[in-house]
Order: sequence, then structure tokens, then C-alpha cells
Amino acid sequence: MAFKRFFTTLLIFAGIAGIYSFARFADDPLVKIKQLLDKWANEEPVEKVYLHLDKPYYAAGEDIWFKAYVVSGSSHQLSVISRIVNIELIDERDSIKQSVKLPLIGGVANGDFALPDTLHQGNYRIRAYTSYMRNAGSNYFFNEAVTIVNTITAGKDPIAKRSAINRGAGKIDVQFFPEGGYLVNDITTKVAFKSVAPNGLGVDIKGTITDSKGQQVAQFNSTHLGMGQFEMTPRAGVTYQAKITNANGSENISTLLKAVYRGYVLNIADYDARNLQVKITASGVLFMDDPNQQVTLVAQSAGKIYYSEKTKPGSAVFTSVIPKSKFPSGIVQFTLFSSVGEPLNERLVFIQNPDQLNLTVAADQQAYAPQQKVKLTVNAQTNEHKPAAGNFSVSVIDETRVPVDENTENNIMANLLLTADLSGYVERPAYYFNNKNDKTRADLDVLMLTQGYHRFEWKQLLKGALPAKQYQPEHSLQVSGTVLTVGGKPVVNGKVKLFDLDSIQYSRDTVTDEHGRFIFKNLTFDDSVRFIVQARTSKNKRNVDIKMDKLLPASTSGNKNMPDFDINVSNNLSVFAQSSKRLYQEEREYGLGNHVISLQEVVIREKREALKYSSNLNGPGNADQIIMGKELRDLGCVNIADCLQGRLLGVIFRNGIPYSTRDYRPMQLIVDGTYVGPQYLNNLNYVDIQAIEILRNVGLTSVYGGRGGSGVLLVTTRHGGDNDDYPEPIYGRGITTYYPKGYYKARVFYSPRYDRPKTNKQLADLRTTICWKPDLLTGKDGKASFEYFNAGSKGTYRVVVEGIDNDGHLGRQVYHYEVQ
Repeated sequence: MAFKRFFTTLLIFAGIAGIYSFARFADDPLVKIKQLLDKWANEEPVEKVYLHLDKPYYAAGEDIWFKAYVVSGSSHQLSVISRIVNIELIDERDSIKQSVKLPLIGGVANGDFALPDTLHQGNYRIRAYTSYMRNAGSNYFFNEAVTIVNTITAGKDPIAKRSAINRGAGKIDVQFFPEGGYLVNDITTKVAFKSVAPNGLGVDIKGTITDSKGQQVAQFNSTHLGMGQFEMTPRAGVTYQAKITNANGSENISTLLKAVYRGYVLNIADYDARNLQVKITASGVLFMDDPNQQVTLVAQSAGKIYYSEKTKPGSAVFTSVIPKSKFPSGIVQFTLFSSVGEPLNERLVFIQNPDQLNLTVAADQQAYAPQQKVKLTVNAQTNEHKPAAGNFSVSVIDETRVPVDENTENNIMANLLLTADLSGYVERPAYYFNNKNDKTRADLDVLMLTQGYHRFEWKQLLKGALPAKQYQPEHSLQVSGTVLTVGGKPVVNGKVKLFDLDSIQYSRDTVTDEHGRFIFKNLTFDDSVRFIVQARTSKNKRNVDIKMDKLLPASTSGNKNMPDFDINVSNNLSVFAQSSKRLYQEEREYGLGNHVISLQEVVIREKREALKYSSNLNGPGNADQIIMGKELRDLGCVNIADCLQGRLLGVIFRNGIPYSTRDYRPMQLIVDGTYVGPQYLNNLNYVDIQAIEILRNVGLTSVYGGRGGSGVLLVTTRHGGDNDDYPEPIYGRGITTYYPKGYYKARVFYSPRYDRPKTNKQLADLRTTICWKPDLLTGKDGKASFEYFNAGSKGTYRVVVEGIDNDGHLGRQVYHYEVQ
């Protein structure tokens, strides 16, 4: 009993010390650290995006349904920072295949992608971000790998084979991470390690640590996905190396970091289920030099300090027990600072508090039959068993036909609490949340030892030298640009009008500022809008040029989740592919779905009309393939390369550069007879293009000599007198057309009703996504109900409910029922 009273008193004292720590150390660097963190958190609050998808993989011709949750801060409340979210479907070559811009209402939005049945089978990813998130870099975007099978072209598409070749070479990479950052002489230190195969995935290893005399000082075995830990006590003047044995029996040697004489070791471990124990140990040399030296430990999450404490003078070892309840769930960064405010050691800790929602799903009966109506009730409660009003989404799939590995799929907990705050790749993050036990918690702690926090760098923060924000939060759509004189000088107080080309009654007026800038704010328009922008000087003269602003999408290069791409697409999804093929055949029969009609080859025997103004040295129109400019207009692509990707035979695009599949080298780009670099293609506006001629055959490229060795793309721009089938873009002094990307109008998921005679039951029976409800709202009682019909198939049906309550508590529940 005395020990319990002492421990309780210790916890109370620790809490009081934390509250008054800033007042007690008003003259130390902690005050500055807190001020700078507060400034960073206020000026650059953390924003995250999570997408709930209806299922983990898809077939060409299907629809991808999703709901976006945008949260901010460590409390994960639905964000009010941004009001627009961008969502993109990107292929393995980093080309954007589809993109939508959605308005956020209360931090959420729902949308969809219609996948054409001509889409190549392979690896794709869905990326989501707000414009404001671009300041932190694309590593903090939402990225989820999805596999798309094509039952029609399966076996013909070489994407999967190329993936295996490109990712299969190289050696296993093993890295060692001393806890806190350093090995210090004569202090026992925990060392984590991580072994990564050439494909980016963890691989099991084992081995021993030996000193320079060949004596074994430690041994190690990986415990999860190539990660593990061991302890060692380095000695002065001794070097250490690791003898590593890989799973295939091969061996290699790695040298460990050299231990330092002067420094600290920061150790953090579980004291018990509810508390952490921190241990800070100073090296003997450091302590002997100044026994009264004090250091300060600071723990922060999303820029908010939740704990700080100063070590006591006169002792080389400092320990403290900290209640986990002081911190929010998620990643907490512990940093040790010197007496002058220099960061010395760092350690990430993952906090798993019971502060998330308890979700339950109840069915209206115990057993169901195919095609039967189902009623489900969702009940959301806080960890204090109080009803929770929140915003949720629900997906129901036939798991018999869409097998799911819960450890490889994404979920709201793993994303918003873990991966969204790490710039590095995390393999199978859901594993740490699906079955919480001592093993998963220990594995998660090892993961934290191998990761670094990079949302800011302490040295930059303490100098007040954080980079300026390049991207501001988007609150609405806008149209902006600059009005210049013919000589390139800004037109001040110029008159600018904005017209909708399809609804000329819609117009806006504004004037330019001292820099010639103009902006139309608070606009709402869809993604097919066509604007006319007209400008005049203050004296109503039209002899001006208009330069429109164009915000290009974030770069697609550097996908940190590349290891998630499944190399062997077809074999792993054979069950799903068979079901998708049956659905495809039925939809084609009834003329439904996202399908195109394949025509037999047609031979044109009449001579084709020569292209006007073409600079083709073989003669206008003498090419392997021709894409007319009018074909590009309605594709809705952000860049020309995106419009052409998949439409040119033997040509692929990477980062906007055309490559020939013959030798995978950049093709020569020629615009109106001028040789330009291949990266210039995306600088062109599709409305300016008359035609693009593709030359790949050696008989056509030889006339261009060495420059044409990898093929030639000839671009002919439009000239006066062109007779296209679509309205001529309006150009001239003081007037221009502008086609910005507007809001996508999301479709409504069709849930068939078997109690209606007009329902096509044959099609409805083949569904794999049984129900998708992105707008489930629980009321004050924490409850919400919805209904749908089962498909015609028997098996195990899987219900996934995810969402957030009004206070930022996350919730996820998986429920199964049988259809017999």
C-alpha cells in the first residue's frame, strides 16, 4: 500500500511539474522552444487526408468509390483549413490517368472514378491532397496502391513483367539505429535494425555483433518484416561489426556506427500498460566535466508540447515515469535539448490510448438469403460509453469473391495516426492496429526506432528559418492572372471581365492591382466550364496581353509506397478476376457499364487529306499514327502527356517525357519544325495543337538522322483558317479563353432493389461491391441505420464502417455475416 501511495504521489507530482515547467524555467531555452513550436503550429498547422475506398482492388470497367476525410492537428478534428481536396488515379509510370477536384463540406467529400474497360491491367495508386499540404511535400499525401485487373487484355499487358524486372535486382540493405541516435561508450544501448529487400519490402535476417577482437557481444533475429532490436554496451577504442545471415543463407558484413565519448543515451520503454519510463544517461566524460549540467526533455505532437522536464543536477542518470494519458494517440516526438537549446537526441514513441470510438454493427436478423433486404444499425460510442455524433462511410462487399487481407489493406487508424506523419515507407501499417497485443505493440515500437520525424527540422525551427509557405489553403475556386502591355509592363487599374462561354449571362468584373494582377474569388463551377477573359486598360484600350495563372498538379515522382505495388497481378486476384469477367460480359450484353465498343479493323482506301502546315520531312501526314488536335479537347487532361498516355502505339510517358518502347529512350520532339527538348511537350496548350504525328518506323525516322533514332513526335500548331469541328478558341489582344479545372459532380452509387420489377436481377446478382454509403451520420444517440439488398451470390459478406466524430475521435469496425 505504501508503494501505491508513493507511486500515486509521484504521478501527481509529475503532472504538476509538467504544468508549471514553463514558469519554473522561464529563463531557459524551453521558453523559446515553446514559442517557436506554437508559432509553427499556428502558422503551419498539420493537415492530413484519408480516403475510405469501397474495396481494395478493382477491374477495368468498374467504378472506384471513395470518401475523403481531411483532418488537422493532433486532435484529428475535421479540418476547416482547406475546403477543396484533389484526388488522382496514377499509374505505375507516374502518369495521372484521372483526377477530380472536390469541395469539402465540414472536412469531408465523396467521389468516384469510372474505370474504362480499355485501362491497362497493372499497378495504380490513388493520391489525395489539399493544395495547402503541398507545402509539406508529397511524402505526406495520402497514397494507396490499388491493383486493377483487366480480364479482356490479361496476358497481353506487359506491365507486371516489367515491374518484376525493374524491382528485382540489387542487394539486401541492412541499417542499424541506436535508440536516441547514438552509441555512447560504456552505456548499454538499445539498437534497432531494419533489413530491406530490393523490392522495398522487409526481409528476415539474423546475425551476431562482434568486436574488433572477434568476440561476440550480441546476437539478433528479426521479429517482424525484417525489423528487430538488441542491446549492447560499446567500449572505448573498440569497433564493432555485424555478421548478417539472410533468409536465403547468404552472408554479409556491416560496420556499426562508432561510439562517442561525450553524449547522452535516451531510452524510453513501457513502464506498464498506462505509463512510459524515460531514462537519460550521460557519458562518464560528460558528467565528470560538469556534474551540474542539465538537459531538458520535450515531447510534442503536431507542434503542441504535451510534456517537458529538466534533469536534476549532480546525477549522471535521470529517470521519470510519464502517464500515457498526457498524450494524444499517435506519434509523439521526444527530443533531448542541451542547456543552450541544442537538440541532442530524438526518439519517436507511438501512443495507443483507449480514446477512439467504439463502433458496433447490428443486423436486423441472424441469417440472410441471396437477394434479401438487409438492415444494419451502427452505434457509435466514446471510450466513456457516451453516444457519439459523427460522420461515417460504409462499404459492403462479397468477401467470397473479393478476398481481403486485413493486414495489407489501409484503414483510417493506420493512416491518420501513423503513416500520415511519417515521410518514409511503412509496410503493412494496418497490422499494428487490427489485433492489438504485446507482440504488435513491441513491433510498432521497433518501427518507431527505425523512423524519423521530418515535418520540421529542429535546427531550422530554432533559427526561425522555416521555408515560406508557397501554397495557401484553398477556400474556393478562383481565376487569376496578369494583364500586361505589349511591351510586357503591368497594366494598372485595368478592367477585367470573366464570362462563361456556355452561359454568357454569367459574368464577373474586377480591376488589376499595381502589378497588373487580377483575381476572381469565391467561384463555383464544374470541371467542364469554358471561360472568356477580357481585359482593357483604364482608358478602355484593348491592346493588352492576358497571362492566365495555371496551378499544375503536384509532381507524381518519388512514390514512397512503391513497394506496395503487387508484382504478379493476375495470380493473386484470380478469384476476383473470374467474377469481374462474368459481370463484364453481362454488362456488355445489356449495353451498360464503362465499356467501349471494339470495332474490327477498317481499311481506308482513299488518300487522306494532307495536314496543313506540317513540317514532316516525309511529307505531311506520312506517319505511323496521327492524333488530331480536336481529339484532345474533350479528354479533360491536365497535361498533353496525360492526354496521350495509352493512345500512342509504342510510346509511353514518364514525367511528361515521351519514350519509345523500342529502346526506352526519349523521343525527339519537333514543334512547327523547331527541335525542342522532350520535356517541352507539357508547355503546350492542347487548344493550340492542330495535329501530332508519331514517327517510329525506321523508314520514316531515318530522314532525321541520329536525332530520330528513338522516334519523333511532330507537333503542328494551329494557324488561321484551320477548319476544326469545334468552336475556335478566342484569342487576340485583350481577350482569351480559359478552361480551368472545376468541381467534379460525384455520382450516386446505384443500389439495386430486388422488390422492383424493372431491376435487372442478372446484373445485380454479380455485384462485388454490394453497398456503398458515404454519408452515414449518427445522431445525438450515436445511432444510424441503412438498408440495401444482398447480391445473388452466397458467401461471407464484409461490412466496413469508418469515420470521425465531432471531437476528432476515429472509428473503424469490420462486421461479417453469412448469406446462405
